[in-house]
Amino acid sequence: MAGTESEQHRSQRAERQGDEQQARERVLATVEAEGVRFINLEFTDVVGIAKCVTIPVEQFADCLLHGKWFDGSSLEGFARIAESDMYLYPDLATFAVLPGQALHPQPSRFTHRASSGQQVAEDDVVARVICDVRLPDNELFEGDPRTTLLRALDVARSLGYEFLAAPELEFFLLQMEGKTPAPLPYDRGGYFDLSTDPAAAVRRSMVEALQQMGITIEASHHEVAAGQHELDFEMADALRIADGLMTARYVLKAIAAQHGLYATFLPKPFYGVNGSGLHIHQQLVHSASGQNVFVDEQGEFGLSDIARYFIAGQLAHATGMCAILAPLVNSYKRLVPGYEAPVYINWGRVNREALIRVPRPGPDRQHSARIELRCSDPSCNPYLALAVMLRAGLDGILRKLPLPPAMDESLFLRDENERLHRRSRLLPATLGEALDGLRQDPLIRETLGDSIYEGFIEAKTIEWTDYRKQVHSWEIDRYLPVF
Repeated sequence: MAGTESEQHRSQRAERQGDEQQARERVLATVEAEGVRFINLEFTDVVGIAKCVTIPVEQFADCLLHGKWFDGSSLEGFARIAESDMYLYPDLATFAVLPGQALHPQPSRFTHRASSGQQVAEDDVVARVICDVRLPDNELFEGDPRTTLLRALDVARSLGYEFLAAPELEFFLLQMEGKTPAPLPYDRGGYFDLSTDPAAAVRRSMVEALQQMGITIEASHHEVAAGQHELDFEMADALRIADGLMTARYVLKAIAAQHGLYATFLPKPFYGVNGSGLHIHQQLVHSASGQNVFVDEQGEFGLSDIARYFIAGQLAHATGMCAILAPLVNSYKRLVPGYEAPVYINWGRVNREALIRVPRPGPDRQHSARIELRCSDPSCNPYLALAVMLRAGLDGILRKLPLPPAMDESLFLRDENERLHRRSRLLPATLGEALDGLRQDPLIRETLGDSIYEGFIEAKTIEWTDYRKQVHSWEIDRYLPVF
C-alpha cells in the first residue's frame, strides 16, 4: 500500500510540475508577444497597502525559478529584523499586462523606478504579477497576508469545502480643491440613477481596465451619495477575489487621476451622508461536487443547517474580527445608525442594517443563494478579511452553533425587532473597542498567526493612540465658546 501511495504522490507531483512548466511557457510567450519591458512584482503589507518591486523583463525568467530578494524589515509590521531576507515568488495565475496608458497618469515621462536602477518610461509596456512571500528556505512567510488566506482556504478544503466571495466595492470620485477633496459639482446622482455626467464615463473606463486584467465586474452603478459609486465583482474563489480587490484599489485611483479626479476608499469621507462599505457576498461549495452547501429547499428561508452554523459562527466572532474588517479610526464613523450600516450583531433577510443579510435567491438557488456580510469597508486588507470571515464561519460549522432569530424590516415585526435589538450585542463603536475585541478572540488570533497579529495590533494601537491625543475642530467649535 505504501508503495502505491508513493507512486501516486510522484505522479501528482509530476503533474503539478508539468502544469507549472506550461504556465511559465504561456506567460513568457505573452511577455514576448506583447513586448513587455518591465514587470511589477506585487505583494501586500500587514495593513493592506499594495507594495511593488519592478524588474526588467530580462530578470523575469530567473525570478520564476529562484524568486526575487527584498528586505522585509523595511516594511512596517512586516518582518522582524532577524527575518529581513524575503523572496517574492510570482503566482502566474495573476499575470496581466497593464492596460495601455490607463495606469500611467503622471504627466512626466518617467513614472516608475525599477529595482535595477533603470527607469520605466510612460510608453513602456508593463505587466504585473502578484507574489507570495517566502523565506530563504522556500517556506511561505507567515507574516504575508496572502499566506494567511491560503492557510484558511486549506482549512476549508480539509473539511471538503471551497470558499467563494463576491464583494461590492464602494468608493467616492472627488475633485481636489487645493488639498481639500470635494464632491464633483456636476454629480447629483442617487442610488442606481441613470447618469450622463462625466463620472459615469470614468466608471466605465475603470470597469474596462479591470476586465482587461482578468477581473470580472458583474455590474457598476451610482450609489446613494453624490460622487459615490459601486463596482460589483462576479462570485469567484476567495484568493482571486482578494487579488482583484488589491488590484482594483490602485487601478481605480490611477484612472481617476488620469481624468483629473481622486478616488477614495475612505469609509466615511463626509459627515451626514452614507459611507462606503465593502459588502461581501459569500458561498461555501463542496470541493468534489461544486454544490452550494448553503442551500436546502426544505429549510427555513431555504438555508441549510451548514449555512445557519456558518452565519452563527460569523456572528459569534463579529467583535473579534471587526478590527480586521473595519481597520481605520474613520471606519467607525460609518458604523452608526441611520446610514444603512450595521450597528447590532444580528442577521436578517431584507434588513439593510443587519450585520449579515441573506438575499432572496433567484430561480437558480445553487448559483444565487449566498450570505452577505455588511460591516467590512474598502480600507481593509482583503486577504485578512476573507481569512477571518472564513475561519469564523467554519468555527460555527464545527461547533454547530445555534443561530438566533432573524431581525427583518417589517412594520408587523417592529415590536419583535425592538425586543431583539435590546438583546443583541453591539458592534465595536471605536477602533479602540475593536482592538480589544481582537485581543480577546483566540480563533481570530490563530487565523492571523503571531507575526501578523502582533504587527497589526502594534500598528493600529499606535494609530488609535495618536487619534485620541488629537484635538478636533468639532471640539473647538462646540466647547471653546462655552468653557
